[in-house]
Amino acid sequence: MAKILVYVEQRDGKTKKASFELVGASAAAGNETHAVLIGDAVTALAAECAHYGATKVHVVQDAQLKYYSNEAYSKALSQAIKTISPDAVLAAHTPIGKDLLPTVAALHDGALATDCTALSFSGGKLTLKRPMYSGKVIADVEFTGTSLAMATVRANSIGLPKPDTSKTADPSQISVDLSGLKTKILEVVKGNSARPDVTEAAIVISGGRSLKSAENFKIIEDAADVIGAAVGASRAAVDAGYRPHRDQVGQTGKVVSPALYIACGISGAIQHLAGMRTSKVIVAINTDPQAPIFQVADYGIVGDLFQVVPALTAEFKKLKE
Repeated sequence: MAKILVYVEQRDGKTKKASFELVGASAAAGNETHAVLIGDAVTALAAECAHYGATKVHVVQDAQLKYYSNEAYSKALSQAIKTISPDAVLAAHTPIGKDLLPTVAALHDGALATDCTALSFSGGKLTLKRPMYSGKVIADVEFTGTSLAMATVRANSIGLPKPDTSKTADPSQISVDLSGLKTKILEVVKGNSARPDVTEAAIVISGGRSLKSAENFKIIEDAADVIGAAVGASRAAVDAGYRPHRDQVGQTGKVVSPALYIACGISGAIQHLAGMRTSKVIVAINTDPQAPIFQVADYGIVGDLFQVVPALTAEFKKLKE
Protein backbone atom coordinates (compact mmCIF):
# COMPACT_ATOMS: atom_id res chain seq x y z
CA MET A 1 0.00 0.00 0.00
CA ALA A 2 1.28 3.41 -0.97
CA LYS A 3 0.53 6.87 0.37
CA ILE A 4 -0.93 8.87 -2.53
CA LEU A 5 -1.65 12.59 -2.49
CA VAL A 6 -4.22 13.88 -4.99
CA TYR A 7 -4.49 17.58 -5.70
CA VAL A 8 -8.26 18.15 -5.92
CA GLU A 9 -8.76 21.09 -8.23
CA GLN A 10 -11.58 23.54 -7.57
CA ARG A 11 -12.76 26.74 -9.12
CA ASP A 12 -15.33 29.06 -7.58
CA GLY A 13 -16.15 26.47 -4.95
CA LYS A 14 -16.81 23.68 -7.45
CA THR A 15 -14.54 20.66 -7.67
CA LYS A 16 -13.33 19.10 -10.90
CA LYS A 17 -14.60 15.57 -11.47
CA ALA A 18 -11.27 14.68 -13.11
CA SER A 19 -9.67 14.97 -9.66
CA PHE A 20 -12.14 12.49 -8.21
CA GLU A 21 -11.25 10.00 -10.94
CA LEU A 22 -7.76 9.95 -9.42
CA VAL A 23 -9.02 9.78 -5.83
CA GLY A 24 -11.23 6.84 -6.75
CA ALA A 25 -8.51 4.99 -8.67
CA SER A 26 -6.07 5.32 -5.78
CA ALA A 27 -8.65 4.27 -3.19
CA ALA A 28 -9.76 1.29 -5.30
CA ALA A 29 -6.16 0.05 -5.30
CA GLY A 30 -6.16 0.04 -1.50
CA ASN A 31 -3.82 2.99 -1.09
CA GLU A 32 -3.78 5.44 1.77
CA THR A 33 -5.32 8.22 -0.28
CA HIS A 34 -4.92 11.84 0.77
CA ALA A 35 -6.76 14.70 -0.94
CA VAL A 36 -5.62 18.30 -0.70
CA LEU A 37 -7.87 21.28 -1.41
CA ILE A 38 -6.31 24.69 -2.03
CA GLY A 39 -8.21 27.96 -2.11
CA ASP A 40 -10.22 30.40 -0.05
CA ALA A 41 -13.03 28.94 2.08
CA VAL A 42 -12.89 25.44 0.58
CA THR A 43 -13.40 23.36 3.74
CA ALA A 44 -16.99 22.64 2.71
CA LEU A 45 -15.68 20.61 -0.24
CA ALA A 46 -13.89 18.10 2.00
CA ALA A 47 -16.93 15.82 2.37
CA GLU A 48 -17.12 15.34 -1.39
CA CYS A 49 -13.50 14.14 -1.42
CA ALA A 50 -14.38 11.52 1.18
CA HIS A 51 -17.35 10.34 -0.89
CA TYR A 52 -14.96 9.31 -3.64
CA GLY A 53 -12.60 7.43 -1.35
CA ALA A 54 -10.15 9.89 0.20
CA THR A 55 -8.75 8.46 3.43
CA LYS A 56 -7.79 11.91 4.70
CA VAL A 57 -8.57 15.39 3.44
CA HIS A 58 -6.26 18.36 3.90
CA VAL A 59 -7.14 22.00 3.34
CA VAL A 60 -4.84 24.91 2.58
CA GLN A 61 -6.86 28.10 2.93
CA ASP A 62 -5.89 31.72 2.53
CA ALA A 63 -7.49 34.81 1.02
CA GLN A 64 -4.51 35.02 -1.34
CA LEU A 65 -5.51 31.61 -2.75
CA LYS A 66 -8.94 32.74 -3.95
CA TYR A 67 -7.69 32.78 -7.55
CA TYR A 68 -5.16 30.38 -9.02
CA SER A 69 -1.62 31.60 -9.53
CA ASN A 70 1.36 29.36 -10.10
CA GLU A 71 3.46 31.11 -7.48
CA ALA A 72 0.94 30.92 -4.63
CA TYR A 73 -0.48 27.47 -5.38
CA SER A 74 2.94 25.89 -5.87
CA LYS A 75 3.90 27.12 -2.40
CA ALA A 76 0.67 25.73 -0.96
CA LEU A 77 0.97 22.31 -2.61
CA SER A 78 4.66 22.12 -1.76
CA GLN A 79 3.84 22.67 1.92
CA ALA A 80 1.18 19.98 1.77
CA ILE A 81 3.73 17.55 0.33
CA LYS A 82 6.19 18.36 3.13
CA THR A 83 3.47 17.83 5.73
CA ILE A 84 2.05 14.58 4.32
CA SER A 85 5.21 12.99 2.86
CA PRO A 86 3.43 11.00 0.12
CA ASP A 87 4.94 8.36 -2.12
CA ALA A 88 3.34 9.94 -5.18
CA VAL A 89 1.41 13.06 -6.14
CA LEU A 90 -1.37 13.05 -8.75
CA ALA A 91 -3.32 15.81 -10.46
CA ALA A 92 -5.67 16.07 -13.41
CA HIS A 93 -4.08 17.16 -16.70
CA THR A 94 -6.09 20.37 -16.84
CA PRO A 95 -4.69 23.80 -17.70
CA ILE A 96 -4.04 24.32 -14.00
CA GLY A 97 -2.72 20.82 -13.34
CA LYS A 98 -0.20 20.90 -16.17
CA ASP A 99 0.97 24.34 -15.07
CA LEU A 100 1.18 23.57 -11.35
CA LEU A 101 2.81 20.14 -11.12
CA PRO A 102 5.93 20.89 -13.18
CA THR A 103 6.72 23.77 -10.82
CA VAL A 104 6.14 21.64 -7.73
CA ALA A 105 8.18 18.79 -9.23
CA ALA A 106 11.08 21.19 -9.71
CA LEU A 107 10.77 22.42 -6.11
CA HIS A 108 10.97 18.85 -4.79
CA ASP A 109 13.39 17.47 -7.38
CA GLY A 110 10.62 15.03 -8.29
CA ALA A 111 10.06 12.77 -11.29
CA LEU A 112 7.09 13.89 -13.40
CA ALA A 113 5.04 12.12 -16.08
CA THR A 114 2.44 14.28 -17.82
CA ASP A 115 -0.71 13.71 -19.88
CA CYS A 116 -1.10 10.07 -18.88
CA THR A 117 -4.19 8.08 -19.83
CA ALA A 118 -4.08 5.20 -17.34
CA LEU A 119 -2.47 4.34 -14.02
CA SER A 120 -2.11 1.25 -11.89
CA PHE A 121 -0.54 0.23 -8.61
CA SER A 122 1.38 -2.96 -7.97
CA GLY A 123 3.00 -3.54 -4.61
CA GLY A 124 2.53 0.14 -3.86
CA LYS A 125 4.42 1.10 -7.01
CA LEU A 126 2.83 3.50 -9.49
CA THR A 127 2.93 2.78 -13.22
CA LEU A 128 1.28 4.81 -15.98
CA LYS A 129 0.43 4.75 -19.66
CA ARG A 130 1.35 7.82 -21.67
CA PRO A 131 0.70 8.57 -25.37
CA MET A 132 3.79 9.64 -27.29
CA TYR A 133 4.59 10.81 -30.84
CA SER A 134 1.12 12.30 -31.39
CA GLY A 135 -0.52 9.18 -29.98
CA LYS A 136 1.18 6.78 -32.38
CA VAL A 137 2.58 4.75 -29.48
CA ILE A 138 1.62 4.25 -25.85
CA ALA A 139 4.52 4.15 -23.41
CA ASP A 140 4.47 2.26 -20.12
CA VAL A 141 6.03 4.58 -17.54
CA GLU A 142 7.44 3.60 -14.17
CA PHE A 143 9.52 5.57 -11.70
CA THR A 144 13.05 4.55 -10.75
CA GLY A 145 15.21 5.86 -7.95
CA THR A 146 14.01 7.65 -4.85
CA SER A 147 12.65 10.87 -6.35
CA LEU A 148 9.08 11.79 -5.52
CA ALA A 149 6.78 10.37 -8.23
CA MET A 150 4.36 12.86 -9.74
CA ALA A 151 1.92 12.61 -12.62
CA THR A 152 -0.90 14.41 -14.39
CA VAL A 153 -3.67 12.26 -15.85
CA ARG A 154 -5.99 13.17 -18.71
CA ALA A 155 -9.60 13.91 -17.72
CA ASN A 156 -12.21 11.22 -18.52
CA SER A 157 -9.51 8.61 -19.15
CA ILE A 158 -10.06 6.56 -15.98
CA GLY A 159 -13.75 6.92 -15.22
CA LEU A 160 -15.55 8.44 -12.28
CA PRO A 161 -16.39 6.01 -9.45
CA LYS A 162 -19.79 5.98 -7.82
CA PRO A 163 -19.69 8.22 -4.74
CA ASP A 164 -20.41 6.77 -1.30
CA THR A 165 -22.18 9.54 0.59
CA SER A 166 -21.97 7.59 3.85
CA LYS A 167 -18.25 8.34 4.04
CA THR A 168 -17.23 11.48 5.91
CA ALA A 169 -14.08 13.52 6.38
CA ASP A 170 -12.67 15.59 9.20
CA PRO A 171 -10.37 17.91 7.23
CA SER A 172 -7.03 18.94 8.64
CA GLN A 173 -5.75 22.46 8.07
CA ILE A 174 -2.28 23.01 6.64
CA SER A 175 -0.68 26.41 7.19
CA VAL A 176 1.46 28.01 4.51
CA ASP A 177 3.47 31.23 4.53
CA LEU A 178 2.44 33.27 1.51
CA SER A 179 4.31 36.42 2.44
CA GLY A 180 6.54 37.91 -0.19
CA LEU A 181 4.50 36.82 -3.21
CA LYS A 182 5.65 38.66 -6.32
CA THR A 183 2.38 38.25 -8.20
CA LYS A 184 -1.26 38.89 -7.33
CA ILE A 185 -4.39 38.04 -9.29
CA LEU A 186 -6.59 41.13 -9.31
CA GLU A 187 -9.46 39.94 -11.50
CA VAL A 188 -10.58 36.97 -13.53
CA VAL A 189 -12.71 37.71 -16.59
CA LYS A 190 -14.75 34.69 -17.63
CA GLY A 191 -16.17 33.78 -21.01
CA ASN A 192 -19.92 33.87 -21.46
CA SER A 193 -20.35 30.29 -22.64
CA ALA A 194 -22.48 28.02 -20.47
CA ARG A 195 -21.24 24.90 -22.25
CA PRO A 196 -18.69 22.62 -20.56
CA ASP A 197 -15.00 22.89 -21.38
CA VAL A 198 -13.89 20.44 -24.05
CA THR A 199 -11.32 18.82 -21.73
CA GLU A 200 -13.96 17.90 -19.16
CA ALA A 201 -17.07 17.18 -21.22
CA ALA A 202 -18.39 13.65 -21.63
CA ILE A 203 -19.46 14.50 -25.18
CA VAL A 204 -17.61 16.76 -27.63
CA ILE A 205 -18.85 17.83 -31.05
CA SER A 206 -16.14 19.44 -33.17
CA GLY A 207 -16.29 21.24 -36.48
CA GLY A 208 -13.66 21.87 -39.12
CA ARG A 209 -12.96 24.40 -41.81
CA SER A 210 -15.68 22.77 -43.92
CA LEU A 211 -18.22 24.77 -41.92
CA LYS A 212 -17.01 27.79 -43.96
CA SER A 213 -17.90 30.47 -41.39
CA ALA A 214 -18.28 31.22 -37.70
CA GLU A 215 -22.04 31.64 -38.20
CA ASN A 216 -22.35 28.12 -39.58
CA PHE A 217 -21.03 26.70 -36.30
CA LYS A 218 -24.56 27.29 -35.01
CA ILE A 219 -25.61 23.89 -36.35
CA ILE A 220 -22.85 22.34 -34.21
CA GLU A 221 -23.92 24.43 -31.21
CA ASP A 222 -27.56 23.43 -31.64
CA ALA A 223 -26.65 19.75 -31.59
CA ALA A 224 -24.35 20.25 -28.61
CA ASP A 225 -27.00 22.05 -26.59
CA VAL A 226 -29.50 19.23 -27.06
CA ILE A 227 -27.17 16.57 -25.62
CA GLY A 228 -25.15 18.72 -23.22
CA ALA A 229 -21.95 18.53 -25.26
CA ALA A 230 -18.97 20.84 -25.54
CA VAL A 231 -18.16 22.45 -28.88
CA GLY A 232 -14.67 21.90 -30.26
CA ALA A 233 -12.89 22.90 -33.43
CA SER A 234 -9.97 21.88 -35.58
CA ARG A 235 -6.92 24.07 -35.90
CA ALA A 236 -7.94 25.02 -39.42
CA ALA A 237 -11.29 26.30 -38.15
CA VAL A 238 -9.61 28.27 -35.37
CA ASP A 239 -6.99 29.72 -37.72
CA ALA A 240 -9.80 30.80 -40.04
CA GLY A 241 -11.39 32.69 -37.15
CA TYR A 242 -14.48 30.50 -36.87
CA ARG A 243 -13.89 29.60 -33.18
CA PRO A 244 -11.73 30.92 -30.33
CA HIS A 245 -8.50 29.10 -29.52
CA ARG A 246 -9.94 27.79 -26.25
CA ASP A 247 -12.11 25.42 -28.34
CA GLN A 248 -9.25 23.99 -30.38
CA VAL A 249 -8.76 20.24 -30.13
CA GLY A 250 -5.43 18.84 -31.20
CA GLN A 251 -1.70 18.77 -30.63
CA THR A 252 -1.47 22.57 -30.44
CA GLY A 253 -4.82 22.91 -28.70
CA LYS A 254 -6.50 20.81 -26.03
CA VAL A 255 -6.35 17.05 -25.56
CA VAL A 256 -9.71 15.41 -24.88
CA SER A 257 -10.91 11.94 -23.89
CA PRO A 258 -14.71 12.11 -23.89
CA ALA A 259 -17.07 9.16 -23.92
CA LEU A 260 -18.28 10.35 -27.33
CA TYR A 261 -16.46 12.51 -29.90
CA ILE A 262 -18.28 13.64 -33.05
CA ALA A 263 -16.04 15.11 -35.75
CA CYS A 264 -17.93 17.16 -38.33
CA GLY A 265 -16.13 18.10 -41.52
CA ILE A 266 -12.71 17.32 -40.04
CA SER A 267 -10.34 15.42 -42.33
CA GLY A 268 -8.23 13.97 -39.51
CA ALA A 269 -4.75 15.46 -39.75
CA ILE A 270 -2.31 13.77 -37.36
CA GLN A 271 -2.21 16.92 -35.21
CA HIS A 272 -5.95 16.70 -34.64
CA LEU A 273 -5.91 12.96 -34.04
CA ALA A 274 -3.30 13.50 -31.33
CA GLY A 275 -5.86 15.51 -29.39
CA MET A 276 -8.85 13.15 -29.56
CA ARG A 277 -7.88 9.60 -30.51
CA THR A 278 -8.25 8.37 -26.90
CA SER A 279 -11.99 9.17 -26.99
CA LYS A 280 -14.07 6.14 -26.08
CA VAL A 281 -16.34 6.31 -29.16
CA ILE A 282 -15.54 8.39 -32.26
CA VAL A 283 -18.10 9.34 -34.90
CA ALA A 284 -16.86 10.98 -38.11
CA ILE A 285 -18.94 12.94 -40.62
CA ASN A 286 -17.20 13.82 -43.89
CA THR A 287 -17.96 13.94 -47.60
CA ASP A 288 -14.62 12.29 -48.43
CA PRO A 289 -14.74 8.53 -47.77
CA GLN A 290 -10.92 8.45 -47.87
CA ALA A 291 -10.50 11.06 -45.11
CA PRO A 292 -7.98 9.89 -42.46
CA ILE A 293 -10.51 10.52 -39.68
CA PHE A 294 -12.38 7.37 -40.77
CA GLN A 295 -9.33 5.25 -39.89
CA VAL A 296 -9.80 5.99 -36.18
CA ALA A 297 -13.60 6.35 -36.17
CA ASP A 298 -15.86 3.72 -34.62
CA TYR A 299 -18.72 4.97 -36.78
CA GLY A 300 -18.46 6.88 -40.04
CA ILE A 301 -21.03 8.86 -41.97
CA VAL A 302 -20.12 9.81 -45.54
CA GLY A 303 -22.24 12.84 -46.24
CA ASP A 304 -22.67 16.61 -46.13
CA LEU A 305 -22.45 17.82 -42.53
CA PHE A 306 -24.99 20.56 -43.31
CA GLN A 307 -27.55 17.82 -43.89
CA VAL A 308 -26.31 15.17 -41.46
CA VAL A 309 -25.84 17.29 -38.33
CA PRO A 310 -29.35 18.85 -38.35
CA ALA A 311 -30.78 15.35 -38.91
CA LEU A 312 -28.82 14.07 -35.91
CA THR A 313 -30.01 17.02 -33.84
CA ALA A 314 -33.62 16.16 -34.67
CA GLU A 315 -33.04 12.55 -33.61
CA PHE A 316 -31.32 13.68 -30.39
CA LYS A 317 -34.41 15.72 -29.54
CA LYS A 318 -36.66 12.71 -30.12
CA LEU A 319 -34.49 10.56 -27.86
CA LYS A 320 -34.62 13.15 -25.10
CA GLU A 321 -38.39 13.35 -25.36
